[in-house]
Amino acid sequence: MGLKASSSLLFLTILLGVSSIVSAVNITRALDKYPEFSTMTELLAKTKLTPIINKRQTITLLALSNDAIGSISGRPEDELKNILMNHVVLDFYDGLKLKAIKDKSTMLTTLYQSTGLGQEQNGFLKCSKTNGKIYFGSAVKGAPQTAEYITTVFRNPFNLSVVQISMPIVAPGLGDPVEVPPSPPMSSPPAPSPKESADTPAPGPAEEDVYADSPPGAAPETAPVSSPETAPASAPSEDGSPAPSPENAGKKKMAAADEVEPPTSASNNGLSFGAILVLSFVVSFARF
Repeated sequence: MGLKASSSLLFLTILLGVSSIVSAVNITRALDKYPEFSTMTELLAKTKLTPIINKRQTITLLALSNDAIGSISGRPEDELKNILMNHVVLDFYDGLKLKAIKDKSTMLTTLYQSTGLGQEQNGFLKCSKTNGKIYFGSAVKGAPQTAEYITTVFRNPFNLSVVQISMPIVAPGLGDPVEVPPSPPMSSPPAPSPKESADTPAPGPAEEDVYADSPPGAAPETAPVSSPETAPASAPSEDGSPAPSPENAGKKKMAAADEVEPPTSASNNGLSFGAILVLSFVVSFARF
């Protein structure tokens, strides 16, 4: 009986050990997948915070990109360590949980607070919502809330979450504050393409003369171009019927001329015989 109990206890011990190893936080392994956070990985190792973080079962790292962390990377090692500990939250928060916060602001406990060195709540952070956006800042009264939540980089539910913020958080008493980066300038509307202006044809000499003769502000008048297909119809005749077009009138005249038959040879012979009879009659009358 005692042997079975000892075997069961040993099995549970091994199982708990394996589960703790599997669920243990490994911040280096999580950040190695994202080269844009390589500087933060180096600074956590430099300040000896990596093994301290990895011993925790549940944390959220407020990660800074290589560009964003540049404003604090050159500070003394002790000051830098305290600032970085204020970016390690001792609870699990990802994008879904942050957006689900109903209160306007929430207090978050950081790794710096666990050292017992915190003063006037500079070991706590405040997470607040403004105009649909999420901001982080020191919980010290009057401290600015300017570090904006950008995205969730990595999440292992209830153990490790890495969320990116826009700028470092330097609590009062831990160093000089970081200035808020200026907003990007507004982009001006693009200029018209030179190709479009080149494609516009220049006015010809005739058009220039028309523009020159026109009064200022008046649109140029163009002479109408007549064609057989678009020529205006002639005025109607007096009897109300529309007058034929010149082409149709010419066709009718040619048809009328074709209808008149030329004089035949029989009619010419008749006229000559009649003239002979008249002359004969006149000569006979003269003899009497």
